[in-house]
Amino acid sequence: MNEVNSQRILVVEDEAKLLQVLQDYLADAGSTPFTLRDGKKVIPWVREQQPDLILLDIMLPGMDGLEICRGIRSFSQVPIIFITARVEEIDRLLGLELGGDDYICKPFSPREAIARIKAVLRRLTSPGHAAPGGGVVTLDENSHRVWAEERSIVLTTVEFKLLEALYREPGRIYSRGYLMDRIYKDSRVVSDRTIDSHIKKLRKKLAGLLPEMELIHSVYGAGYRYEPVPVSGNSSEHHEEGP
Repeated sequence: MNEVNSQRILVVEDEAKLLQVLQDYLADAGSTPFTLRDGKKVIPWVREQQPDLILLDIMLPGMDGLEICRGIRSFSQVPIIFITARVEEIDRLLGLELGGDDYICKPFSPREAIARIKAVLRRLTSPGHAAPGGGVVTLDENSHRVWAEERSIVLTTVEFKLLEALYREPGRIYSRGYLMDRIYKDSRVVSDRTIDSHIKKLRKKLAGLLPEMELIHSVYGAGYRYEPVPVSGNSSEHHEEGP
């Protein structure tokens, strides 16, 4: 089945020609495309229409894509793929930390955009699972939620994939390089500190869900491991962030 079929996809792009091409390709792929060119109109539209995925240009009139993403993430976890001509690492990192699920660099082919959309939707519609993570929390891949009894939190795609990799084998140490390969399948060039930044945000969210437990630990010079340990116990490793 074509993952784009019947999906309602919003394309936010101020270049008229590119917008039309993307709209045509999405329609040919079986989705229902919607288009906006003014950044200020995006958040109200998303609140009302609730699309299945958003292709979001970063450079927009009225409001830029990063600010739009921040606003959307305050009420929705709809998948967001950034479109950008700004290739600096900080823009990529910032966009993903704000809750973006992927990005496409201009210039790109419409086929690449369709492939990225399929990949993101495939991840979000694959069967949920609970990996053997020590029984403290449960992961739900369908919603990117982490559950602890009756409480839950929602993670970004990057955060969820990072936790999922660690969670599968409690106690195993994973290097930053391995974790980057799990998160970034397209071999993009990013700093090792990208993982540290995501781990920091992930820990903060997990602490809000389970303040009495330390789940992710740093192993100096090696990487990270998942192991549920009471905060009052021996969890001094987690303060060591350096390689």
